[in-house]
Amino acid sequence: MGENFGWYLGYGITIAVVLVVVALVVPILVLARAIGKQAKEINDSLAESVRNTAALAELRTTIDHAEAIVAGLGRGRTRLGG
Repeated sequence: MGENFGWYLGYGITIAVVLVVVALVVPILVLARAIGKQAKEINDSLAESVRNTAALAELRTTIDHAEAIVAGLGRGRTRLGG
């Protein structure tokens, strides 16, 4: 055993290093998977928000039409003497 002690020690150190690396990498992979799931949910929610707020792009047009209507009503009231 004395002449092979170096080999056994090397194998032992190698196994210990591999176990430490695995112990550090596994939680990172688990966290990455959880983040991936949440990212999909967030992306789906943002896509729904875009769809739900798409009508706001036409708000300026609605305001312009409302201003034109109010101005027309004002002119009509003025002509009617009110």
